[in-house]
Parts: sequence; C-alpha cells; structure tokens
Amino acid sequence: MRRHSRRLPERTLLNRCEVCGNEYDKPIEILVNGISHYFDCFECAIHALAPECEHCGCKIIGHGVEAGGNFYCCGHCAHEEGITAIHDRA
Repeated sequence: MRRHSRRLPERTLLNRCEVCGNEYDKPIEILVNGISHYFDCFECAIHALAPECEHCGCKIIGHGVEAGGNFYCCGHCAHEEGITAIHDRA
C-alpha cells in the first residue's frame, strides 16, 4: 500500500503594516535613507511618511512648497506664516 505524503502549504512571510498593524502578503515597501518601511496601502504610507504643513498640519501629498526649512501645503498657508515670496499661481 502506497502512502501519499501530504505537503503542508508553505508559510508565506507576512509583513506587518507600520501604521495599522495589518499583516499583508503584498505590502508596499518604501525605502527611506536605506531603511525599508512596509505598509498595506498608500493611505498608511502617507500617514507615516508625508511631511505635514507647518501652518495647517495637513499631510502634503502633492508638490507643496518649502521655505526657510519648513514645508507648506500651499502658498496660502505659507503666507499665513509670513512667507510672502511664494504664490499659488500668478
């Protein structure tokens, strides 16, 4: 009588999202300064890595503006902080 060996399924290594803790088999890996960061979605990556506007605190996911070492989401917020050289549009 021949015995059939049953193969156990290979265990897939799951990475845990740094923000929400979800374990996911297809994470987003973002390399920052040589360090890998893992997220299960872009929303979590933005929450963890996107700079915040110095004035209103929103996450800057577009171009934003930088002045005096600070980041702003738009010219309006930069103006509110006294930066007059930046304009949203001409």
